[in-house]
Amino acid sequence: MSSPINAVVAMDWGGTWIRVAVVDRGGSVIWENRVPSPKGGTQSQLLDAAGAVLAHGFEHGKPLGLGGLGIAIAGPVDADTGMMFHPPNLPSLDGISVKTYFETELGCTAWIGNDANLAALGEFRYGAGKDAREQGRPSTTLAYVTVSTGIGGGVVDRGRMFLGVNGLATEVGHMSIDGSREATPCPCGSRGCLEALASGASIARIARERVAQLPAPTSALSATDRESITSEVVFQEAAAGDPLAQDIVEDVLQALGVGLTNILHLYNPDLVVLGGACPLDWSSWNCCRGFTKS
Repeated sequence: MSSPINAVVAMDWGGTWIRVAVVDRGGSVIWENRVPSPKGGTQSQLLDAAGAVLAHGFEHGKPLGLGGLGIAIAGPVDADTGMMFHPPNLPSLDGISVKTYFETELGCTAWIGNDANLAALGEFRYGAGKDAREQGRPSTTLAYVTVSTGIGGGVVDRGRMFLGVNGLATEVGHMSIDGSREATPCPCGSRGCLEALASGASIARIARERVAQLPAPTSALSATDRESITSEVVFQEAAAGDPLAQDIVEDVLQALGVGLTNILHLYNPDLVVLGGACPLDWSSWNCCRGFTKS
């Protein structure tokens, strides 16, 4: 007789962190941990880092009876084959089936999907979508946008994820916002993408470049070690009244406003959810009033 299944291991693999949790049938987190995603890491370094923390998760989950592994990963991925397609924030994983790799390494069934797509589904079933249903205004089409190391998105229409032919749809971070020849390069290889203008990594990069161009240390940002400037630092200085930081934030909000407007026209959602690790104060955006923040 097979052992009862009472838990699963879940991994959220982004450009900055690899997070792993053991979750029981009721949705309670039994164990969790996170490790840095090796910056600029080789394929082996990335897989080894993820494999090590997953191994700890399986150690904690096996006594409960594990049903398998669920992976939410940053970047374009075919949910059926687990094949990665030029992931901008995990470039060394291009062309590898993460699903097949971990099924072989761990001897379990693995399910995989783009992190933003799965976040959209989670919001629809258990988050903002559930709240809307309980308030008597159920959502037909939910659009989710995450602003973190990169920018991703997902759309759930009538309870189903909108995935496209190979599961690569709704890569909203790579819509073109700036079509000029001088537009900022994006890790995807294009220029002027929303991610290149407004993601957490891009905000930090833009701030460092702007500080380097200052003729004199006239900004509070210039008093910070350049390599220590993060998106959080930029928003903190903007809130404190630093003109350069405020100028950078205004450009970020402008780009995100254009991106969100495009999403409204493309998908006609009745519920938009904004989330991610980038320290944005959504309530301060005129363009985002009435949206839901996860």
